[in-house]
This record gives sequence, C-alpha cells and structure tokens, in this order.
Amino acid sequence: MIGFWRHLLMFSTESSCVIVLRTIKLASGGPPALDEACRILTEKAVAMGESSVRAARGKSPVAMAFAYRRTVRENLRRLSR
Repeated sequence: MIGFWRHLLMFSTESSCVIVLRTIKLASGGPPALDEACRILTEKAVAMGESSVRAARGKSPVAMAFAYRRTVRENLRRLSR
C-alpha cells in the first residue's frame, strides 16, 4: 500500500514540475514556445485516446495512472535539460 501512495506522490510532484517548466518555456516565447504548445496539444489528444482504450479494456485507474506517469517522467527529463 505504501508503494501506491509513493507512486501518487511522485506522480503529483512530477506533474507539478512539468507544469512549471512548460509555463516557463511558453512564457519565453519564440519558436521553442510554439513547438511546446503544439506538443502539449498533441500529447493531450493522444493521452485521451489511450485512456479511452485502456478504460474500454477494463484497466484499473491505477494502471492508467502508471502509464500516464511514464509520459510525465519523459516530459520532465526532456524539459529539465
């Protein structure tokens, strides 16, 4: 059970960091900001489709959160460089 709560804590922390880093990138303007805005929209559309498929297959909400956390971690690594 502790692993579940640790996962949720890390997921929320990583998500907050990604939001801050993306906001900074968007506020800086220029072509990188435009690229990031397009990436955000694309990722949200893909995430919605994947979540729908997982829900239709009967996956648990925890399994869906684990999958979404992978994307958040990838974004955090990319934005932290």
